[in-house]
Amino acid sequence: MNCKSVIREISNYLDRELEPSVKQELEQHLEDCDDCKVVVDQVRLTVDVFCDSKPVELPSDIKSRLHEALRRKMKEKGARLSS
Repeated sequence: MNCKSVIREISNYLDRELEPSVKQELEQHLEDCDDCKVVVDQVRLTVDVFCDSKPVELPSDIKSRLHEALRRKMKEKGARLSS
């Protein structure tokens, strides 16, 4: 297994969905490749942070501005599509 293969399989690896032989190859590569080990560790930490986080409530003024900006953008897009 090479670095490119590790990147392709990282999601399956972290989700524990790899065939045992592929998992073994990947883990062997991680033992020898510090760069891939760092990538896998960082992705694992990122997933853990986002999976454990709670939604953040936006202040009402920011929510209103965001909705207005989205409405304007949708109008612009609609005007371009109908042209």
